[in-house]
Amino acid sequence: MDAKASARPLQERILDLKAATLRYLVREGEGPTLVLVHGFGGAGSNWDALVRHLDPRRRLIVPDLPGHGRSSPLPALPSLGPFADRLALLLDREDAWPAVAVGHSMGGLVVLRLARHRPDGVAALVLAAAAGVNSATERARVYLTVDALVRPGRLISGRRGAVAQSARLRTAVFGHWGAADPPALSPEAVEGLLAGSALHTDLRSVVPALVLDDPRRDLERVRCPTLLLWGAQDHQTPVSDAFDYARRLRAELRVIPDCGHLLIAERPDACAHALHEVAERVAAAPPAAAA
Repeated sequence: MDAKASARPLQERILDLKAATLRYLVREGEGPTLVLVHGFGGAGSNWDALVRHLDPRRRLIVPDLPGHGRSSPLPALPSLGPFADRLALLLDREDAWPAVAVGHSMGGLVVLRLARHRPDGVAALVLAAAAGVNSATERARVYLTVDALVRPGRLISGRRGAVAQSARLRTAVFGHWGAADPPALSPEAVEGLLAGSALHTDLRSVVPALVLDDPRRDLERVRCPTLLLWGAQDHQTPVSDAFDYARRLRAELRVIPDCGHLLIAERPDACAHALHEVAERVAAAPPAAAA
């Protein structure tokens, strides 16, 4: 597929829902809606590089989660369930069911909750380097808390143009924790990863919700088909987490070689190809099977 052909701009929309204003992007199109949900400290722009590789006819919804990007924070966040609730209301408003819900990192937990809350509407899940196993550790809690307080992304975001053009800076920013080969990140991928970092209004309250949200106890209750995408060199959510998810969900696992945690930006072509396959299977399935 020609990546340039899929680079049509998405429409920005704002929606007031239950004490939160959600900012999201929409591209009208055909077939089941692809809903792309970013991770902790991210924003909808994290998917920019991947969107260019998707079929331009595919319908997309790309939200900023509450407290991230240009979406307002929630007044209280006892768990990640309220994120899934707001996402469901957004999809109701956009008449976007059935949906293929795609979540990266913390976004994987959000779409898992969405599938549990709306099993009639989520036709398939794609979990890309999903959190939920190692994020429930004390080490993860400390790391996430420091990140929420210091907000290094806010400091780096203002220099994202320089980072995008410098292999040395890409390595300094994304090395080890994020990408297996930071110099190979495209300028567009870097811009998308960093653009929303300066806009966040509430990461602190997300940390305990993320750390306490262990989905493993009810993964067996997820009924829709699930695909797991993982980077072979992911140092945040290691491949052992992927095997745990695959066993509990009875799901297919695809491991992308020479790729880290930010696989949606590091290998957007491979991820987009996988999403296309899932969406095509959902579109071809009988209505009862796709529900």
